[in-house]
Amino acid sequence: MNSDAGPGRESASVLERVERFVWGGPQQAQPGWQHHLSQFLRLIWAVGRDVAEGQITLRAMSLVYTTLLSLVPLLAISFSILKGFGVHNQIEPFLLNAMEPLGERKEEIVERIVGFVDNVQVGVLGSVGFLLLFYTVISLMQKIELAFNDVWQISSRRTFAERFKDYLSVIIVGPVLVFASLGISATVMSDPMMARMAEIQPLGSIIEFVGRLVPIAMVTVAFSLIYMFVPHTRVRVGPAFTGGLVAGVLWNLLGWVFAGFVAQANRYTAIYSGFATPILFMIWLYVGWLILLLGATIAFYRQHPEYLSGRQLSGHLSHADRERLALQAVRLIGERYYGAGSPPDAETLAQALRVPANAVEMILAPLEVRGLVASTDASPPGFLPGCPWERASVHDVLDATLQAGRDGRFRHSSAGVGGPVDGLLARRDRLLAETFGNVALKSLATGEALDADGPGLSPETRARAPS
Repeated sequence: MNSDAGPGRESASVLERVERFVWGGPQQAQPGWQHHLSQFLRLIWAVGRDVAEGQITLRAMSLVYTTLLSLVPLLAISFSILKGFGVHNQIEPFLLNAMEPLGERKEEIVERIVGFVDNVQVGVLGSVGFLLLFYTVISLMQKIELAFNDVWQISSRRTFAERFKDYLSVIIVGPVLVFASLGISATVMSDPMMARMAEIQPLGSIIEFVGRLVPIAMVTVAFSLIYMFVPHTRVRVGPAFTGGLVAGVLWNLLGWVFAGFVAQANRYTAIYSGFATPILFMIWLYVGWLILLLGATIAFYRQHPEYLSGRQLSGHLSHADRERLALQAVRLIGERYYGAGSPPDAETLAQALRVPANAVEMILAPLEVRGLVASTDASPPGFLPGCPWERASVHDVLDATLQAGRDGRFRHSSAGVGGPVDGLLARRDRLLAETFGNVALKSLATGEALDADGPGLSPETRARAPS
């Protein structure tokens, strides 16, 4: 009798088959429907893995805390702006709609929030008080940007001037656009002609169905715009809309589920007394931020499917991969530069090399330090030669990549230990310098040097190369 047979072994076999189907084999060889199904399963697998690792949930919890501190100042500033446009009375209906999953408790929460906002009189705060109020709102937006940058694996941040300009635009223009769209939607749906059309069947059923889709569509558009403009990188419309659509559907679906939970939560009132409502409010805030970050994660994977197998791909590159990517990136930068094209940014290089953007940034960082590559002041920054590439060599790139890969936390002293070994390594370094030190970067970029025998540098020129 085979002792290995049984339910446990059978379930393990099923999991192995699923894993082989999701990750096994090149997708180019799969039929169309299998390719799309495999991509979908990889996306679900990757998002589930990220949630299990805990970074998304930690970010969501952090944003809940920051939101509690910044909600009243944000609404106070929005109230002051909207008051100038005469639409400040729309804040309370907007909050009631956002708190819909809280059921009957939404009125209590909104009443308290609006009461706090009414008590904040910007005119009597003084300059210091207004600056503190403004700083609280800015800190919320900065935390949101950091959370999205973490999802998108972006290490660079907006400059102070960019933050001031972008955040100010969101604070001033954002509330106006939101409440203007809400006002237009309400006006259209309450129009007498629309009411008469709703009495005609089947047109009335269609209008009712569209009316139910309008909230999902508005949330989807809002989330898509957030995914496009908040991360400090260029996000394409397609991935942003995909993430926004999933987040919009989840927002409405989980809102309906949460409303059912709140309706059955009377026993929590007996336990927590007056704290039950604030606790439920914080739980809904957490669910909302979690939905928003999940949508951002889906948008990220849609734009960067190369990350599906592992988020920190750049940290696992071998030294040979680093050298190859560095030379390929240099070639692409040089092709743009000598071809009078615009400097490519990390995203453009990542798409051309089929690697994550943070891998490109990691590869180019030591070349920037060595002065071989420079970044522009654009947002996002582009890359171009940092010195005349006629007097810089391929060996300079390889040496900069090698030095960057050495961990300075531990240095092995070979004194009296590895004499013959050190001699061999020194010979290798000398041969590399003689071979690749004679190949100019410009020759590599312009296609004149596809092997070690191409146009090279004179010893005098190599002596003036950046070090």
